[in-house]
Amino acid sequence: MSQSETPEIVDLFIIGGGINGCGIARDAVGRGYSVQLAEMNDLASATSSASTKLFHGGLRYLEYWEIRLVREALIERETLLRAMPHISWPMRFVLPYHKDMRFEGDTPTSKLLSIVMPWMKGRRPAWLIRLGLFMYDNLGGRQILKGTTSLQLHGTPEGAPLQEQFEKAYEYSDCWIEDSRLVVLNARDAEARGAQINTRTKVVSAEQVDGQWQITLEPSTGPQRTVRARVLINAGGPWVEDVIRNTVRINTTEGVRLVRGSHIVTRKLYEHDKCYFFQGEDGRIIFTIPYETDFTLIGTTDADHADVREKPVCTPEEQSYLVNFASKYLKTPITTDDIVWTYSGVRPLYNDGASSATAATRDYILKVDQSAGAPVLNVFGGKITTYRRLAETALEKIEPFFAKRNKPWTAGVPLPGGDFPVDGVQALKDQLRKAYPFLTARWEDRLVKAYGNDAFEVLGDAETAADLGRDFGATLTEREVHWLVNKEFACTANDIVWRRSKLGLRLSAQEIAELDAWLAENAAAPSQKYAV
Repeated sequence: MSQSETPEIVDLFIIGGGINGCGIARDAVGRGYSVQLAEMNDLASATSSASTKLFHGGLRYLEYWEIRLVREALIERETLLRAMPHISWPMRFVLPYHKDMRFEGDTPTSKLLSIVMPWMKGRRPAWLIRLGLFMYDNLGGRQILKGTTSLQLHGTPEGAPLQEQFEKAYEYSDCWIEDSRLVVLNARDAEARGAQINTRTKVVSAEQVDGQWQITLEPSTGPQRTVRARVLINAGGPWVEDVIRNTVRINTTEGVRLVRGSHIVTRKLYEHDKCYFFQGEDGRIIFTIPYETDFTLIGTTDADHADVREKPVCTPEEQSYLVNFASKYLKTPITTDDIVWTYSGVRPLYNDGASSATAATRDYILKVDQSAGAPVLNVFGGKITTYRRLAETALEKIEPFFAKRNKPWTAGVPLPGGDFPVDGVQALKDQLRKAYPFLTARWEDRLVKAYGNDAFEVLGDAETAADLGRDFGATLTEREVHWLVNKEFACTANDIVWRRSKLGLRLSAQEIAELDAWLAENAAAPSQKYAV
């Protein structure tokens, strides 16, 4: 666009391509708003691909009396599960109990117990855990997920990996979510409904001009351009405060607390498909979760992160913390030598002055600022489980600046590929195997859990595996790569093997480098051979 041309004007311009930004974009465009979104890297390249990958109410948040947050998240679990049964599914969690377990906790509940029942200092009594689980079962109007049960551990598959001292456990439900795929599918649906999604595009500046925001964009390829917007939404995640101070340049007392959460992935530690909820002596908890068939995911830590410009990594100290924590429960201890992969993300929590990173609120805070003239909505905090409700609340906040628009609509509306029943995964696998008999069981399972109904479009008219083009390893084929580039905003090998999938756990460094080289040479433009 030449300097003399008038910039395009949209209703909403969103900074940030994580789950909050993409969730708001999808909801807004579906209500009739014109929307553009800019993400300086890949979609879900920061916090939204580094979660513990759970749709959960947050059982431990009950100890902090965050009842509203837990209730909203519990309601959302099943709302979301119905809309995306390909990338989300129920899981059972085993919480081992030992009457002599002690911990140093700083929660409001533990402080109250130490006063009312001083002999219980440093313990979570069984009745307290059962009360918390009763609330967990009933706060959210549970319909699909199973309720809490008691479990004797000795002589059972659930007890086999644990030390003998753990005789009893409670078992409850939460849900798995493929976090980065959730972001991409929201972006896909937003684009299909009319939003413009700009990846690898940095917002250089945003300034108020004649009652609107004038936003200067710098794509990784191509010249700078400008867009005007009636409302700016700052969903920058860990960069939300940086956007406020340095991009939008407004004065505010609102701030973000950066909290690093790190995870480790080990070899598979047990044979059953249930997760464990372990309580630590420091008052924290961790999960161990069956992961990608052959692995176990363990996390998370909570540590303050000083500088958003510093890439978060799972430090040697955090790795040792997690393996030692888990080993206090496991019959066969693990060491850092068992770790095959680590990842770490920074949670942009609202700075509520909490005494520790663990105690900082996980609730979302949305603030409208009009000090520059044109309104900007700053998004602080939030859990992946409540992203859809956060989007609805964000649009409630900006509605006064527009004429009446359509009502909330996203509850229960499937994401791309998710238009089938919650219990229909096996039937979909059977249909896929019938249509493509060359698929192996693992390949079929991966495609259904990534693409749902869209797996048929990914495979197209292929009659043999050879029809899918080059095999990059671990069932990743040329045709699937073209789908990811043309439909899902992927540009690099890391986009594909660590965010659109987790095939990086199975591909060698050389195979990933070869995929990158192939992408640079072949995937710059949509393929005619594999038009999707």
